[in-house]
Amino acid sequence: MSNEIKSPISSSENSSLISPIYRYSDLEIQAKKYLSHHVFTYINSGSGNEETLTSNEQAFKKWKILPEFLNDVSTRDLSVSLLGDTFKMPFLLAPVGHLGAAHPDGELAVARAAKKRQVPYVVSTVSSYSLEEIAGELGDSPKWFQLYWSTDEELTVSFVQRAEKAGYSALVITIDSPVLGFREADLTNQFFPVREGFGSGNYFKDPIFRSRLEESPEQNRAAAIEELLKITFQPKLSWDDLAFIKKHTNLPIILKGVLHPNDAKKAMEYGVEGLIVSNHGGRQLDGVISSLDALPGVVKEVNGQIPVLLDSGIRRGPDVIKAIALGADAVLLGRPYVYGLGINGEEGVAEVLDHFLTDIDISLATAGKRTISDLDPSLLVRE
Repeated sequence: MSNEIKSPISSSENSSLISPIYRYSDLEIQAKKYLSHHVFTYINSGSGNEETLTSNEQAFKKWKILPEFLNDVSTRDLSVSLLGDTFKMPFLLAPVGHLGAAHPDGELAVARAAKKRQVPYVVSTVSSYSLEEIAGELGDSPKWFQLYWSTDEELTVSFVQRAEKAGYSALVITIDSPVLGFREADLTNQFFPVREGFGSGNYFKDPIFRSRLEESPEQNRAAAIEELLKITFQPKLSWDDLAFIKKHTNLPIILKGVLHPNDAKKAMEYGVEGLIVSNHGGRQLDGVISSLDALPGVVKEVNGQIPVLLDSGIRRGPDVIKAIALGADAVLLGRPYVYGLGINGEEGVAEVLDHFLTDIDISLATAGKRTISDLDPSLLVRE
């Protein structure tokens, strides 16, 4: 995206939140007012003592930007190329499940906001609406599908083939969730959005899943949810299973949840087309390395052979600059857009995206750089 220095949030059509919200901390405060205690806690919290949740953000503070000035930054290019596609901005919307808990329109509202700004959207398996319904809202806007590999192998294949048919251009397989993390806050609240039906959109519309039920979800919703709970995660998943899924799709496969360089090496050996360095936003294993701290090791192992993206802890424009300077090809944005959704639906998501995009653009210029491709480790100093 080439543009003169100006902020899209100055336009009246984008002043859609109750009052403009620029700080991430203020987004949290406002979302807490609009959402129920249990839903806000579910979005806001991490696993265990939330050590990893905290370290994901703190890791960015260890790196300082060392800009060089008197470069012509009157026009800037925020675009990145991934898997043969060029995206106008260096971030995608991370797959976040159960968004119907945050707003009745859930993923549909996110899709509408993403489409208007051509922000790529990675749609979660455990969405409140079906992948086809979400794709319908996205139209030709870039979209990837995130897969939780089910214990029901036929269902997994069905999800993948449905995603391909619906026009998703990549398959993101989450590998860091063989089981659900020990999420103390949710356990304390006894709030589990899957049990409330907020993650059932893809399952209840799937012919394979429906064939496993004695009664349809419309007839016996409780029994359908219990079946969903039994099959969502697959602790037996291994590297050899990747060969199986490749037989059933032509979509490029990206592994999400890679932290160890050895996993990056294996992924390339098994023909994976991309990686997402992620610790699930601090929601799986507490005490695990922050995503940003894991990034350089993975980038070194990959050595430019396949794209590497960063997820977890991205909150503002300078975070994006730092992550890409350390070798990420793009980043994923999670909690901030979910807060926007909870505050004001599609308009809330749109305003978060506008502010975030402006912050990235301004951060690039004030770091003395014109294009995202200009970013490299020489821009950073570690404290």
